Amino acid sequence: MLSQNMTDKIIDYIMSHGGDFAEVFAEHTRRNQLAMTGGNMSEALAGVESGVGIRIFSGDQCAYFYTEDEREENLFRLLKENWKAGEPVRPDWKKLSADQKIYDSTTEHFKSASVKDKMKLMEKCDKAGLAYSSQISQMYLKYLDMDQHVQIANSEGRYTEDHRMKTRFFIEAVVRDDQDVQRSYYGPGAMGGYEFLEQINVEECARKVAQNAIRCLGARTCPTGRMPVIIANGFGGLFFHEACGHSLEATSVSDNGSEFSGKLGTKVASEKVTLIDDGSIRDGWGSGYIDDEGELTRKNVLIKDGILKNYLVDRLNGKKLGLSANGSSRRESYRFVPVARMSNTYIAPGSDDVEKMIASVDRGIYVKSINAGSVNSITGEFNFNTGETFLIEHGEITVPVHSATLIGTGGDILQKVEQVGKDYELGQGFCYAGSGAIYIGAGQPTVKVSEMTVGGDEIC
Repeated sequence: MLSQNMTDKIIDYIMSHGGDFAEVFAEHTRRNQLAMTGGNMSEALAGVESGVGIRIFSGDQCAYFYTEDEREENLFRLLKENWKAGEPVRPDWKKLSADQKIYDSTTEHFKSASVKDKMKLMEKCDKAGLAYSSQISQMYLKYLDMDQHVQIANSEGRYTEDHRMKTRFFIEAVVRDDQDVQRSYYGPGAMGGYEFLEQINVEECARKVAQNAIRCLGARTCPTGRMPVIIANGFGGLFFHEACGHSLEATSVSDNGSEFSGKLGTKVASEKVTLIDDGSIRDGWGSGYIDDEGELTRKNVLIKDGILKNYLVDRLNGKKLGLSANGSSRRESYRFVPVARMSNTYIAPGSDDVEKMIASVDRGIYVKSINAGSVNSITGEFNFNTGETFLIEHGEITVPVHSATLIGTGGDILQKVEQVGKDYELGQGFCYAGSGAIYIGAGQPTVKVSEMTVGGDEIC
């Protein structure tokens, strides 16, 4: 990590040589990862990453470069080689001062654990899943943690630091019979240390995952056509993260590359929909005290009762839009330029009863999880494969189905949200985009979409 004196020198040089804005991002991160397959350790990784990224604005131009070598002579060599300096002028920027703030996004006390303790936890989980049924052919388990310290300074006088600790445990069960193979998974994660896992009954989680996998054996082919779709609470919220969340990031909006560009203050969704992104949720998997430009994270209401209220805004794209940055700028590491990205994104709970919601569907599908897919942020068109999915017939959830695909546009689906339940949960995952892989939360209560195109192998 850099001294405050060093960040001062870097910014002073840039602002003395034609820069309008300068930012220094330094990072030191430790990562650990263990995996167990079939009762045997299949992976054990530990690594440390440390480096510095420097960003410069000058007029409409933006330059960014990074290095693992934090020595002063190397940093200034990079500056001179990569920054085509303008005419030297006397720097007129706010020197770093008593405004500096150091944050700790972790819980007040986070706990570490030995590799041996982590392995014991995985072994317990493996045995519990296999013991649930002889149909379980294999358990796959993964433990990961990250301890990240970031330091951000800029030419507006900002000097901030944040300490972020993340821990996650991933459980997958594989079940097979003579004709079918099915998988189910669960991956709880949080901002915090090993104490997070001590609060969870991982053996019960393993049994639940095994039960879900067995329930999907013998799944029928999914019907094809237009039909109601009910998306389960929790990580079912990934659907809205993908279908419309990316189109609300200023990265897309500022270049008119989003179906929501220029629509602030207009109705873009059913009045049942309130969509929120909140990077300040305590212990949230996608949380931090500050974002990766040093802005305080906050609760951003993007859509309120169907009306578009806000975008997720970073500094550069905010300048283009005439909007202030709102704590939404994120990056995987110092190797990436920060841009507006989601943190913990969710649909706020409503007042509808889930049982009545299901009972209202004569023929449709109930989606418990979303898998891979693709989205065009310009048009809003999406195509997603589902995970655990069930047929709804005459108001009841009946048999599992496979090969289900959800097809549509984000704007259209938002307008067709007909009911929103009370059973809000937030799931955990990763998001891969221009500024790298980042930790995200995605959640919702149970949601009913009145009609959607469903792709499958069976024609209705």
